[in-house]
Amino acid sequence: MPAPKELDPSTSVTAYWGSELRRLREAMGWSQQELAKRTSYSTSLVGLIETAARAPTRKFAQRCDEVLETGGALIKLWPLIVRESSPAWVRSLFELEWEAQMLRNYQFAVVPGLLQTEDYARALTRAGRPFDTDQQVEEMVTVRMQRQRLLERPDPPILFVLLDEAVLARPIGGPLVMREQLEHLLRATTRPRITVQVIPFEVGAYAGLAGPILVLSFKGAPNIAYMENAEDAQLLTDPSRVDSLSAQFDALHSSALPQAASVALIEKRMNAWT
Repeated sequence: MPAPKELDPSTSVTAYWGSELRRLREAMGWSQQELAKRTSYSTSLVGLIETAARAPTRKFAQRCDEVLETGGALIKLWPLIVRESSPAWVRSLFELEWEAQMLRNYQFAVVPGLLQTEDYARALTRAGRPFDTDQQVEEMVTVRMQRQRLLERPDPPILFVLLDEAVLARPIGGPLVMREQLEHLLRATTRPRITVQVIPFEVGAYAGLAGPILVLSFKGAPNIAYMENAEDAQLLTDPSRVDSLSAQFDALHSSALPQAASVALIEKRMNAWT
């Protein structure tokens, strides 16, 4: 059998992951065939992943952690692989959000990504991308969950969210997923730097039904806006377009319920999901 291909773990996260898998496997005294047998994957796949010719799936990472008894070391690295392979605009948004002092986000159809539960994000991704493989879906969900780490840091940005009431009523993932999602929203409203307000059905037609809005504000730098559709997204830096979206957000705010009334409506909608 030929000697295993030498791999430089510094070239990419995928290469580092593959080298770690090989190191852990060899520390157990196992061949690639033995690891394949214990994880119920093929020997060829193990070889491809160890040489960074293929990225691991989430399930593969979890299974390797189990049989190698790593304490979760491999699955902790997996989101970095997903992020590394993400489109440039996704990486740019990540970086900009970490620099922003305030995020203003309006959504008329779904819960904003920063406040989605994993099950809600998974159901939404599967519905929106019906031809994607399970791995592709899981990769997108992982990216979204990684993005939420922004809110866990000691100095998170101010997050100001406006939601159409339809977001609370649309059955994404089923009643249990929706109930857990709205519970998550309620918990978010108790955090000092997060505000969630709802535009009720009683408002009727309004300008925001044309599409979502995300405006990022920075200290000592111009605002930036972000727009997305089903296939891709773009960051807007043109001052006139950004100012227009910022003004639209402020106008929408005038149609929203106050914070306390919004929380009460979210709770009412949550209790309806049984």
